[in-house]
Amino acid sequence: MSDSLREQRKNEHVEIAMSQTDAPQSDFDKLRFVHHSIPNIDVNEVDLTSHTSHFDMQFPVYINAMTGGSEWTKQINEKLAIVARETGLAMAVGSTHAALRNPKMAESFSIARQINPEGMIFSNVGADVPVEKAVQAVDLLEAQALQVHVNSPQELVMPEGNREFSTWMDNLESIVKRVNVPVIVKEVGFGMSKETFKSLVEIGVQYVDVSGRGGTNFVDIENERRTNKDMNYLTQWGQSTVESLLESTDYQDKLNVFASGGLRTPLDAVKSLALGAKAVGMSRPFLNQVEQTGITNTIEYVESFLDHMKKIMTMLDAKDIEALRHKDIVFSPELISWIEQRSLDIHRG
Repeated sequence: MSDSLREQRKNEHVEIAMSQTDAPQSDFDKLRFVHHSIPNIDVNEVDLTSHTSHFDMQFPVYINAMTGGSEWTKQINEKLAIVARETGLAMAVGSTHAALRNPKMAESFSIARQINPEGMIFSNVGADVPVEKAVQAVDLLEAQALQVHVNSPQELVMPEGNREFSTWMDNLESIVKRVNVPVIVKEVGFGMSKETFKSLVEIGVQYVDVSGRGGTNFVDIENERRTNKDMNYLTQWGQSTVESLLESTDYQDKLNVFASGGLRTPLDAVKSLALGAKAVGMSRPFLNQVEQTGITNTIEYVESFLDHMKKIMTMLDAKDIEALRHKDIVFSPELISWIEQRSLDIHRG
């Protein structure tokens, strides 16, 4: 694929993603906290710090991988980097393959580090990238972690996508061994299963982003780019973020689990943390905010989002993220069915 076509694809991805809307119903609506009337803490006592095995995050919310690789997406990354710098959020760029193939595109990603020299930034590559390129992707951003995206449904719907996946697991193992920062194996909106977690733990992975169904839909994005738009029947493929977090329960002592995919509100974020996530990522909400309302309004949106999370945690009498894991939750019959059919051991308290 030529560089101009690759740049066009990057822009198409962002345009279609921005035009998508949240589903009116979400699996986040299928679990409810039990309200207890009198909290024993004050809002200013709530600590949102997220502690992982290798680093702490000031807040358990990060701007998730979306973009880079074109002039327009460079401008978006610049704006998002300003938001990250001013709010203290971590930020992930989109797949750096464009920069690894064409050095002229490097600045569309490295702008994030130029703007935010002290911030926490995650780089991003695909599971098929050669190990040396994965190392370059980290160096490009002086990144504190490397997201490696696994996106087989997207590739299979993409007209020019990958059709070979048999080497992915071995390559992931090589990347984990070679790269000198934590590797976050990241889905792209199709969720993860307990079987996937088991396989990843066995090759030394310590971080995952479950990225479940419900947010940016890459089947829809790639189907829009197909001549006949003939694979829309896969639009609901995969596990939701909630189902994926439930699947991760038995592996949360071995993995640092991040959650993304379809988070709409601070309540969705708090529910994710209560189900065991160390942090939550959002793409489209930040993308739409910064493009439609500007940097200042996006900073205010982030600050309000975090403030609301603190208020919800106060109602739940949870001083920190660890305390949320022990709060009472009631699951809908649909989620109970998933838990039972998948033989998941959901032990709370």
